[in-house]
Amino acid sequence: MEPWLAAHLPVPDLALDAVRSVQRAAARAGRRPDGAAGPADLAPLDPARVAAGFASDRVLRLDGEPVPGFAPLSGFFRTADGWVRTHANYPHHRARLTDLVALPDDVGRDAFAERLAGLAAHDLEGQAARVGAIVARVRTEQEWRESAPGLAAASGPLVRVRVRDGGEPGAGAEPGAGPRPGAGPRPGATGRHLAPGPAPHAVADGAAPLAGVRVLDLTRVIAGPVATRTLALLGADVLRVDPPDPAEIGWQHLDSGQGKRSTVLDLRDDRDHRTAQDLLDSADVLVTGYRPGAIEGLGLRVPPGVVTGRVSAWGDEGPWAGRRGFDSIVQAASGIALLEGRDGVPGALPAQALDHASGYLLAAGIVDALVQRDHDGLGRDVSVSLARTAAWLLDLPGRDPLHPAAAAPSGSGPDDGPGVTVTHAGVTTARPVLPGYDDYPHPAHAWGTDAPGWRSRGGQRT
Repeated sequence: MEPWLAAHLPVPDLALDAVRSVQRAAARAGRRPDGAAGPADLAPLDPARVAAGFASDRVLRLDGEPVPGFAPLSGFFRTADGWVRTHANYPHHRARLTDLVALPDDVGRDAFAERLAGLAAHDLEGQAARVGAIVARVRTEQEWRESAPGLAAASGPLVRVRVRDGGEPGAGAEPGAGPRPGAGPRPGATGRHLAPGPAPHAVADGAAPLAGVRVLDLTRVIAGPVATRTLALLGADVLRVDPPDPAEIGWQHLDSGQGKRSTVLDLRDDRDHRTAQDLLDSADVLVTGYRPGAIEGLGLRVPPGVVTGRVSAWGDEGPWAGRRGFDSIVQAASGIALLEGRDGVPGALPAQALDHASGYLLAAGIVDALVQRDHDGLGRDVSVSLARTAAWLLDLPGRDPLHPAAAAPSGSGPDDGPGVTVTHAGVTTARPVLPGYDDYPHPAHAWGTDAPGWRSRGGQRT
């Protein structure tokens, strides 16, 4: 995979292991009645496809042009005593950030950098957390490992699983773990049998491991959408629900919305809230990218038997459990940024690898939870965090401080032929990372344009 994901840390190993976790979970979910695996279930991974998938923002093209990436006020900035990294891609995050440092919302990057240069990184980080802005102080790896949030982030399994509906809470499972022994389906259990169904985009034998499964997708940015896009690839009916404001970043939706439908509901509106609850009442899976406790704060009730999946920045425990965060912010706080930088100037991984890896880990955990529910009828809560994935990356062997510069995967250029990308209506995106799937069921629908309802097995909305 070198040099497509070349870095000081072993990003290619992280990427391949995360994708294998989904591949193995899909194989378990899609086994034939005789227990045999399908012909493409455990096919070798294509390193170029995996690299392109993880670097999808770098290979994305809109009418042949690359996307802009981070906003002007997102990035590394010097402070009076070190460095911070900020995130201001969404308008409300930018507004909170400029308010924090008493600058107008239309301030340019140079004036913003000048203001931060006279402030203390520690104070900026703490004050930002209190007002909902997103700032991380750049730390060394050792400092992060010894800190209270760093210790919390490194604890527990990569994928946490808790059994609901009266079952004993589970301590969690590593990706790829086998199904938990069940007591058989309960009378009246809500779980649907994961039967194979038709899927023209699927593997050669036509098996769609998640055919008939309904997934309510309340995620944004990268990790959560990657998880739900993977579930759609495996045959699930995925309906993404967003609030009307702020709208999702356009190119980001095109990059991670394949295979799903997209609708807009305002949960502050009574009618839209009832619609969302009705959708959840007839769903099999709810996936969110909110901080712990946020779903309860929205007033949504998760029915028994529903599998929930959640990705957060910092995890469920520790002093930072309630903080906002993104891949770039976790890299800065955890020591990754300094490892990937040079001469004390922080840098970044060649891809949003924590996001993508966490998304595939979450998808694997959800698939396994559905298989387990098929045996015992019990709902399960599955969760991952970017900080726990970062700890996994930091613990992997094989660091390479003399690595070559990262380059775009071969086959991703406009003149490279089909390769690792696919183009629909002027939008070029990475192909699926799983073997046997050459494309997603369909390109991303225009954001917010689908009706809020489920498809029946015959394909009609219900």
